[in-house]
Amino acid sequence: MSSHSDVLPRRAWFQLALTSAFAAPALAATVRLPKKVRLSIIGQDGHLADILRPLPQLPDVAVVGYSEATPAALASLAGNKALGAAKGFLDYQKMLDETKPDIVGVVNDDGARAAAILEVVQRGIHCIAEKPLAITRESLHKVKAAVSQSKVRFSMLTPLRFAPPFLAVKQIVDSGEIGEVLHLGGQKSYKRGANSAWKNRRASYGSTMLWIGPHLIDLFHFSGSRKMTDAFCWQANVQDPSLGDRENVVGAIFRLDNGGIAEMRMDYLRPDNSPTHEDDRLRVAGTKGIVEFTAATGVTIMSNSAPPRKLESLPPRQEIFIDFLDSVYNNKKPALTVEEIFHVSDVIQAAEDSSRLNRVVKV
Repeated sequence: MSSHSDVLPRRAWFQLALTSAFAAPALAATVRLPKKVRLSIIGQDGHLADILRPLPQLPDVAVVGYSEATPAALASLAGNKALGAAKGFLDYQKMLDETKPDIVGVVNDDGARAAAILEVVQRGIHCIAEKPLAITRESLHKVKAAVSQSKVRFSMLTPLRFAPPFLAVKQIVDSGEIGEVLHLGGQKSYKRGANSAWKNRRASYGSTMLWIGPHLIDLFHFSGSRKMTDAFCWQANVQDPSLGDRENVVGAIFRLDNGGIAEMRMDYLRPDNSPTHEDDRLRVAGTKGIVEFTAATGVTIMSNSAPPRKLESLPPRQEIFIDFLDSVYNNKKPALTVEEIFHVSDVIQAAEDSSRLNRVVKV
């Protein structure tokens, strides 16, 4: 993203690239809900496309309001055709008062997110929020307490677990072919995006661990079916003053609850002329084999029970917003639970604390 004014075009481009890289074409089936659902949106600094993209499949959902913090950002958001005839606001509290939504998508900047989530949840409105839920441990505790004490349904925008290659990795692990998971490795390498001004200030960004880390931690927890108990992390901005406070290199290691290890690497070092915005990789190693994904190789498996192979057929893509709506209105078990969301949030906060304290931190 280069500015508020081009957030949505760049995000839309990224979603197109993601779909192409994780190609698994499937018919977009209509999903019916037992009532008409009013949806409002707060902000656009994240995975807004994962809320708006499936709307054509959701004839019972209507966007009734959207808000942004500045007139320029509001004008940018108003240009999104998916918002239809929804009304724009500069004050999200006023938006909530006037539009009376059933569900709110919270995708404002990281520093402002916890307050917006608390406002929505305390009003008794179902909420799907960008990650991280908060940029401080104190704010995270408040969010967790509010969600736990309310009757609202809650989700977090970590959509990679719904992408075909990672669904395939999960299926291989669950089949037992690679045995008990003992090691998880992951990578997210991004283009610099130096002009994303809100990311260059700690007050609005938090850190690279808090912003990008949830994707990998969620993939570790999802694919390996293991929790993390301890974290150690380094993160720093090295030789790139254009990024301000934003760390461009991150490395972290985690102890798994069975004694195994997970490790991640993240950076903003991907060249600007790279064909895609990011390079995601996942490796899951168990007592009987290994399953890996990279964009270059696809999903590959080596195990004691079969010759090495590449999966030629992947599961169909799923939608995190549809999964959330199905859990709220159709009584389906969500593929992403609140317990998983809180564990991911606790792990990244432990890693964040570790990077500031220079020591291992318990999750």
